[in-house]
Amino acid sequence: MTSLTGSPALKVQVMCEGIRYTPALAAAAAHSMPNYYPYRFKEGEPDPTGRGIATIPYLINLGDGTEIRILGNGDSPWHVEGSRDAGYRLVDDRDGRSLPVAFEPLRPWQSGQTRDGMPYAQAGVSTHGDMLVVNVAPGCEYFLHKHDGRSMRCSFCAYGAPDERTKHLGQVTGQVQIPQATLERMAEAMDAVIEQAGVRHIYLVGGSLTDWRAEGERFLQLARFVRQANRRRIPVALGSGALPDDQLAQFHAEGLVEHVCFNLEMWSEPLFSRICPGKARYVGYERWIASLETAVRLWGRGNVYSAMVAGIELDPEHGLEWQDAARIALQGAEDLCRRGIVPIYSLVWPSGGRQRPDYHERIRAYFETLTEGYAEIRRRHDLAVADSFMCHRCAYMQLECDVDRVAEATAA
Repeated sequence: MTSLTGSPALKVQVMCEGIRYTPALAAAAAHSMPNYYPYRFKEGEPDPTGRGIATIPYLINLGDGTEIRILGNGDSPWHVEGSRDAGYRLVDDRDGRSLPVAFEPLRPWQSGQTRDGMPYAQAGVSTHGDMLVVNVAPGCEYFLHKHDGRSMRCSFCAYGAPDERTKHLGQVTGQVQIPQATLERMAEAMDAVIEQAGVRHIYLVGGSLTDWRAEGERFLQLARFVRQANRRRIPVALGSGALPDDQLAQFHAEGLVEHVCFNLEMWSEPLFSRICPGKARYVGYERWIASLETAVRLWGRGNVYSAMVAGIELDPEHGLEWQDAARIALQGAEDLCRRGIVPIYSLVWPSGGRQRPDYHERIRAYFETLTEGYAEIRRRHDLAVADSFMCHRCAYMQLECDVDRVAEATAA
């Protein structure tokens, strides 16, 4: 039985169970940030579009600022009622519970253009809540490599394949440097986003390179440019892969970023090797952790993070029950926190989840167990997520900031 209450409890439930399609949800999409994945109608579900898919909003905003990413699910007990003028409500069919909600708005910058006509939405910037994500080189080289017929991309990732995004950003496979025109367009878009979205965090990300030193060179170029363009001195986090020690020292010496987040993704070397084969092959598990430890020595405890995928271990090929998966994840949380590294767990929706009737129940039990146990680990190690790195107003699939905020309010 979970001890989560308030917004964190609701967030877990809605993320795991999803929201089914209603005319009100469709109407909200017209004035909301669109979901990256369309709603897919299940067989037999009424489909007013006649196309099998529909655009829906990306994020729910609760009254206390909590963000919840929307999973479209025709079997969900949750649905949305209301309108833009009257206000929207999220309703639970099981008990009639109803609460007011809003959606992440569609802001003017999303239809704006740079001086040379590039849409801001294609200029390498995006947002969730008050976080600005800069990604001007999204194509990941792991997608381009196979070993023994096996792709080197991370098994949960569908984002990094070179495609139209990489073309309009001028990204060329094998070219380390980011084109100057791409950086200048990004800076224009960045100014517009910061002005309109109340940005409090900037996060630098990009596709991985098979040469970690080349990746470091690319991120040094990006971080230096963003440092100059960031006139309001909003805190910046480095979201590259693990990097060599001398390059980390350069980032620190130049004061380019306030935080680093090298995404280990998965605890335990066997799982890491299966789920992140490219990271395992081109960098290595132990070297990844060593890079995080170097960052702790430079930036200090509590300023170094690692995003972790939470739930991919439940895919059938890994042979784990949710209890075993949660135990392994919590062992990792303990070990990383002992080293001064703060993991951040993002719930994932594995492919095929909708075809497994027990999936939502299992992922919810796993994520609640992980969230509660990890909160205790952070308290024991006196580690918190720095507000300058991430807060509950941008943690759209993570719970650490939500849980800690509720605990602080209760203790006050």
